[in-house]
Amino acid sequence: MEGHGCSKYFGFSGCCGGDKRKISEKVVLRVNSQVSQNNNIHSTGEEEEGEEKKVIGRNMESTLKSLRDGESVLDLSPRSTVSGGVEDVYGEDRATEDQLVTPWTFSVASGYSLLRDPQYNKGLAFTEKERDAHYLRGLLPPTVSNQSLQEKKLMHNIRQYQVPLQKYVAMMDLQERNERLFYKLLIDNVEELLPVVYTPTVGEACQKYGSIFRRPQGLYISLKEKGKILEVLKNWPERSIQVIVVTDGERILGLGDLGCQGMGIPVGKLALYTALGGVRPSACLPVTIDVGTNNEKLLNDEFYIGLRQNRATGQEYYELLHEFMTAVKQNYGEKVLVQFEDFANHNAFELLAKYGTTHLVFNDDIQGTASVVLAGVVAALKLIGGTLPEHTFLFLGAGEAGTGIAELIALEMSKQTKTPIEESRKKIWLVDSKGLIVSSRKNSLQHFKKPWAHEHEPVNSLLEAVKVIKPTVLIGSSGVGKTFTKEVVEAMTSNNDKPLILALSNPTSQSECTAEEAYQWSEGRTIFASGSPFDPVEYKGKVYASGQANNAYIFPGFGLGLVISGAIRVHDDMLLAASEALAKQVSEENYKNGLIYPPFSNIRKISANIAANVAAKAYELGLATRLPRPQNLVEYAESCMYTPVYRNYR
Repeated sequence: MEGHGCSKYFGFSGCCGGDKRKISEKVVLRVNSQVSQNNNIHSTGEEEEGEEKKVIGRNMESTLKSLRDGESVLDLSPRSTVSGGVEDVYGEDRATEDQLVTPWTFSVASGYSLLRDPQYNKGLAFTEKERDAHYLRGLLPPTVSNQSLQEKKLMHNIRQYQVPLQKYVAMMDLQERNERLFYKLLIDNVEELLPVVYTPTVGEACQKYGSIFRRPQGLYISLKEKGKILEVLKNWPERSIQVIVVTDGERILGLGDLGCQGMGIPVGKLALYTALGGVRPSACLPVTIDVGTNNEKLLNDEFYIGLRQNRATGQEYYELLHEFMTAVKQNYGEKVLVQFEDFANHNAFELLAKYGTTHLVFNDDIQGTASVVLAGVVAALKLIGGTLPEHTFLFLGAGEAGTGIAELIALEMSKQTKTPIEESRKKIWLVDSKGLIVSSRKNSLQHFKKPWAHEHEPVNSLLEAVKVIKPTVLIGSSGVGKTFTKEVVEAMTSNNDKPLILALSNPTSQSECTAEEAYQWSEGRTIFASGSPFDPVEYKGKVYASGQANNAYIFPGFGLGLVISGAIRVHDDMLLAASEALAKQVSEENYKNGLIYPPFSNIRKISANIAANVAAKAYELGLATRLPRPQNLVEYAESCMYTPVYRNYR
């Protein structure tokens, strides 16, 4: 170790001052203590210095080689695999609190670095022994705390904020400071914090992302990186990536084109992959593809962090996306899940169709939304009666979400009735900005709307469509708020004893109607669920609690199921399996309260069941690569889940 070589591998400064031999020795003994014990090289005053240097040198060389090759430096069983065959390098999934682990080498070399590494920092929870072992003396106040007390203090602090965006910033700061504590808070307080780190607050966060931007989270791949995307992926410090969430920022929630500032969505989604689905954070990668923005307000904003140009389209756009998809597969392998998020309609369908046969890809807006809504509809049948094929559906909105939901419902109907899907589609009607989608409009329709163009006279408004189609289920996915008017809800109620109304658009400001409006205008008869959360509503002395048709019910467990089975492709039957698993989690007590979704407090159990169902379907379809198949997939899914309790460092 000559010159500054040690700082290159161990990340501490000042290594060339003082006794270099002693520092080198400390690093070897602390980093690779198992090797040290096996070779009996603990230094004593009686050893010959020359022999000692040779032994230390050999072990240093071995250690550095193993680090470069991605080997573990832990005292755990060698080459252990978990979660679809990806190495659990740091024992994050299986280690218990009393099992000693050593964090990554540069962290143990300097206490100051350790306190600033969110993956390993425990703050005041470092024990007296750890403070001595990892050079933390004097860098922390003398009090030794624990994770429970830290959690209690932070929840108290977060609850003091009145503005949701302040809570969001506080949570993001915590994630950048102490990763395990962040996930512990989120898991233990999921119903309270989910609206903070995800919808609706994440929408406002994306709008103001340039102003609140502090530290990069994830990879930004812009047109500047064209031809170098594989190199950019290699800049990411983690090698064993299992899930990538990628957006191009063109259609963020119902807020439109937010360009590079759409990064808040992949970051938020992956936080839920870990908290709700148990995919470990080191295996998650948020990505934003920046091809510019057509949002003039952002282009003129001095704090905007993205490319200041109008969006690239056509060949330039698709070449960049193709390079990205090719590089991802080359760098991370066949089994990495790529989740497309908030792409505009014209790109979303094309990307899903293009890469669905060559990559493990999933579009949450098309497929995840469809799966969670189908689960809600299936669960609601216990309250509204009848079988799925007996109901008539009317959608407001014929974009990614609307057509995706409609297609999955039609698929399930077709499966139940054993009839062609074309027949099932006839029970489903869609309204877009130009009115009811009918066959006379077929020539002017986008390709994904054409299957829904049925024989009927033109109908210009939603209200008129409700009156003539007489649907039993009304679903809003338009991204336009206040479109389920009093007249529309009253028309639904006049046609049905218990109408099912789903106002799915996010964030809250874009919801087709509020829970209060739905219950009041239907005189308490509607079964209601929304995309964003609403407080319980009191109407004529009775309290109505509405469900939340949130994609967070589906995608974390769905992704976990793909990972633990080592799936190489996504199949529609996997989406049906996820819907079925979610619908089964609704209890009788939930039904008594008018709920068609289970409470989020049970989300990890729900995700494990969804993961097991999805994995089982992957094995059944021959798309799973993790063999042999585990006997109990629910137990296996639970065993693979990341747990955020602190580890004790040696």
